[in-house]
Amino acid sequence: MFLAVPDDSVLPTAKLVAAAGKRIPESVAFVHLSGALPLAALEPLRARHQIGSFHPLQSFPEPRPPASMRGIVVAVDASSPLLRQRLARLARALGARARRVGDSDRVLYHAGAVFASNYVDALLAEGVRLLEAAGWSEKDATSGLLALAGGTLASVRKRGAVAALTGPVRRGDVTTIEGHLSALSGLATGSGSRHGPPVEDAYRMLGLIALEIAVEAGLEPAAAERTRRALTEQPAATRRRRRA
Repeated sequence: MFLAVPDDSVLPTAKLVAAAGKRIPESVAFVHLSGALPLAALEPLRARHQIGSFHPLQSFPEPRPPASMRGIVVAVDASSPLLRQRLARLARALGARARRVGDSDRVLYHAGAVFASNYVDALLAEGVRLLEAAGWSEKDATSGLLALAGGTLASVRKRGAVAALTGPVRRGDVTTIEGHLSALSGLATGSGSRHGPPVEDAYRMLGLIALEIAVEAGLEPAAAERTRRALTEQPAATRRRRRA
C-alpha cells in the first residue's frame, strides 16, 4: 500500500495505520513516496509489515499520465530484499529505471533533485523577470529562455556538464561579469523593483560554482583568478582598484 501524503504526514499516517493492528494482514507492505524521508518515517509499521520507499525522479506540479514515467529513474529502498525487488519490477513496468537509494544517501539525493528541478524553475523565473525589466513581455521572455535552456540541456545530454558550459565565466570575461553585477545592483536599489539583493548574490554564488566547472573545462589559472575576484569583490571596490 502506498502512502501518498505530504512528507510531514507520513509518520502520523503510519502511526494511525499501525493502530489498526491485526485488522491489516501482515502480508500488506507499506511504501512512502518521499524523496527525502528515510524508511524510519514508516517505523510504527515495521514490526508487522515490510516497509519501503518509491520516489519517481520527476516533477508533478499537476496530474500527469503514466507515460511521464518512461525513461526516468525511480529511487527505491525497502526493509527486505523481496519488497525492494517488487518495487524495482514496478518501476520497470512503468518504463522507468530503478535505483536503490538507501537512508544514508537520501538527503543528498533529494538535494540534487531540488537543484535540477525546483531551482531550475526559480532561475528561469528570475531570468524572465530580468528580461521583463529590459522591456520584454513575459510571453516572449519565457519563450526565448526556454529555447535557450532546452539547448543547454541538449548539450549537457550530449557532452556532459563540464564540456557544455559556455558564457562569460567559462571565457573568463571579467568585463561582462562586472557589467552584469553593476546592472543587477542597480535593479536591487531601483524604485519599485521586484528584485532585491538576493539576485546579485545569486549571480555571484552561481558564478563561483560555474567557475569551478570552467577551471575543470580548461580555463587558465590567471583568468580564473581574475574571474574569482570579479565575482567576490563589490563593484565599488572594483572601481577603486581600477582608478588606482
